[in-house]
Amino acid sequence: MIPFFFILLAVSFLSVVVQHFIPPLSFLHGARVFLLPAIMLYGALALPFGFMLALAAFCGLMWDALTVQVIDVSVGASIKPVVEIALGWSILLYATLGAVMSGFRPLFLRGRWEIHCLMTGLCTALVVLAEFLMLSVRRIALFEGSFVYTPEIGWRIGGAGIVALFLAPLIYWLLSLLSGLVGYEPRVAFARKEDDE
Repeated sequence: MIPFFFILLAVSFLSVVVQHFIPPLSFLHGARVFLLPAIMLYGALALPFGFMLALAAFCGLMWDALTVQVIDVSVGASIKPVVEIALGWSILLYATLGAVMSGFRPLFLRGRWEIHCLMTGLCTALVVLAEFLMLSVRRIALFEGSFVYTPEIGWRIGGAGIVALFLAPLIYWLLSLLSGLVGYEPRVAFARKEDDE
């Protein structure tokens, strides 16, 4: 299991690099392809809970390092830099979504995969929605503006989930192949644990 955990860390890093170079999808009104949430959610299914939390911390830290935003806000006569999205919030988000996905782990270990693909799409959309809401609330507080929502924003949130929903079976299949190559079979480990009980 330990080698597979480190493989998931490496694949998570590669997914962040790859998704950075995938352009927005014009047919989904600019929705982005996010691979990292799907890989993290697969880890929530295949790894024990403690390792899932470690993977969530790694993925959340990488995500925050790439998406942290600092803007300049004028305060009186001076300009002060303000962080819009704080470093570390994605760790909590990924850990929460991973914990929810871990609840479906027994189904996954028994060979069911449909609900997990649906959950991957939903959770990916929730990641984008949470980021949008955090930015909106922060900007309303900083600039005393109003909440702005357009259909294009809805497409970008929902579109990311739709793309993740369709990519999840492929990602899960590839990661299952990788786990088999390093000799980690989550279903076999789960069956042994049930036999011991």
